[in-house]
Amino acid sequence: MTAEQLVLVAGLWLDAPVWTGVVDDLTRHGRRAVPVSLPPTTLDDQLAAVLAVVDAQAGPSVVVGHSAAATLAWLAADRRPDRVSKVVLIGGFPTADGEKYADFFPVTDGVMPFPGWEPFEGPDAADLDEHARQSFAAAAVPVPEAVARGVVRLTDERRYDIPVVLVCPEFTPAQAREWIGAGALPELSRAKHVDLVDIDSGHWPMLTRPADLAAILAAL
Repeated sequence: MTAEQLVLVAGLWLDAPVWTGVVDDLTRHGRRAVPVSLPPTTLDDQLAAVLAVVDAQAGPSVVVGHSAAATLAWLAADRRPDRVSKVVLIGGFPTADGEKYADFFPVTDGVMPFPGWEPFEGPDAADLDEHARQSFAAAAVPVPEAVARGVVRLTDERRYDIPVVLVCPEFTPAQAREWIGAGALPELSRAKHVDLVDIDSGHWPMLTRPADLAAILAAL
């Protein structure tokens, strides 16, 4: 039996090339991974790009969403509960129905630019050296307002039956379990199967721990 393909969706300011190291390692593990190129237009367009990759596969897919794109992965499960076999969330949590996708930072001239490193000082960026930070900032793609402030619409409760794996980078599984139990993450609180996996990294393990992240994904 052929293992499901892994559909990789990057978070804010990132695009498909950020997954290169992870894809290379997954290939060595014998797993097929497809990074999604997200169009810089609207949230609906970005979801359509993810669904196009899912629909192009003959069998089921594991959809992997990083950071804010945890919501895109969850939206894909909501729209394709019969084709998404598992959802993997890396350092992020699904936004609830009716809320804005990622309205976290100021919007200027129709886009939400990378805000610099000050908001991420501490565990988020502790494992990024100065060169990595400069490279990240130089390659950062401004997020269109229509994406950041797009309203999330969840419609199919079969999404709660799909197994979820939460990869915990800058926070611990114990912290995540507490948040879920307290109802702070309502979509995950209602999910029927949630596994927690620790990874010793900051918020961007695909950059700082690609081999470790690939090993986690390959084992799914």
